[in-house]
Amino acid sequence: MNELKRTALYEEHLKANAKMVPFAGFEMPVNYPEGMMEEHKAVRTVAGLFDVSHMGQFIITGPDAENFVNYIITNNVKKITDYSALYTAMCYEQGTIVDDLLVYKFPEYFMLVVNAANIEKDLTHINEHAKDKNFRVNIENKSDQYSLIAFQGPKTEEILSKYSEIDLSKIKYYQFTIGKILDKEVIISRTGYTGEDGFELYIKDPEHTKKIWSTLYEENKEKGVKLCGLGARDTLRLEMGFALYGNDIDETTTPLEAGLNWVVKLKKKDDFIGKEALIKQKEEGLKRKLFAFEYPDKLIPRHNYPIVNSEDKEIGNVTSGCFSPMLEKSIGMGYIYLDKFNENDIFIKVRNKKIKATITKLPFYKKATHK
Repeated sequence: MNELKRTALYEEHLKANAKMVPFAGFEMPVNYPEGMMEEHKAVRTVAGLFDVSHMGQFIITGPDAENFVNYIITNNVKKITDYSALYTAMCYEQGTIVDDLLVYKFPEYFMLVVNAANIEKDLTHINEHAKDKNFRVNIENKSDQYSLIAFQGPKTEEILSKYSEIDLSKIKYYQFTIGKILDKEVIISRTGYTGEDGFELYIKDPEHTKKIWSTLYEENKEKGVKLCGLGARDTLRLEMGFALYGNDIDETTTPLEAGLNWVVKLKKKDDFIGKEALIKQKEEGLKRKLFAFEYPDKLIPRHNYPIVNSEDKEIGNVTSGCFSPMLEKSIGMGYIYLDKFNENDIFIKVRNKKIKATITKLPFYKKATHK
């Protein structure tokens, strides 16, 4: 069994008495002593700090870098300017999802930020396609060289501004810059996975990572800033209806089935991996689709719980679910087969109980900064 990796902030988590769990090959904090509920609410009302250093980073350089990136993703990187980020999917030839990721467009290169559990798989996939099509690119796995802190919440700009000479208000949503935080240069990106305003800080120096983390927390905890773990990260993203790889999307699902049509640019001039399969799927119609649902019961709809109709026939399965701290009801997402779905009434089989659920539109939580 491989030994779990540790981020630069591992000792900081232990000092804060975090509950540590294995996650994507890393030892990561799932929550801190105050609990996931308080962490979640802090992000919605003030700000929270997340260690997301387990995420992977690939640097793509070379004369064909832009064309290559556009070939391996479903979105269109040619439509964004330098110092902008792009959310996208990366697909196999059959149109199913290798991973979902962020693409950062620098003047001289591109950075792909991928899910921790998929680093090796993604790297193999993109290397194979670069070689197969003879793209003149250089692909470097820099995942071990970056730490990543996500500072999320409506008060983040106000707080972070105290530690930077950069005018953070000029960084728009899904834009980034290179600037100093506590007198050292980092990548400052106005992105996140919570629905709230916030910044993701890419830092190369482990000691500076610790300094930023401890300073942001220690000097602002009296204002309500909290340290947050994987538990709150999951409930926050689910309130927004953001897909989680391994739950809501994977190598068996397509972005069209997952409701990610907005990141699939079928009309872009450049070819991309999976384009033909996705065009065919769109023309023929979906057989299943990811739906959002909610119900007032506190029993949580967990991954793979059956979704049934009024006659107790299985019509799909739950992919993600939680009890929403902000809405105080159970929320979830799941795939439903459209040929079996001819009514609005659906039921979730939770343990031995059949709970009636209401299909709803995303996001579940509608008061977030970015929706």
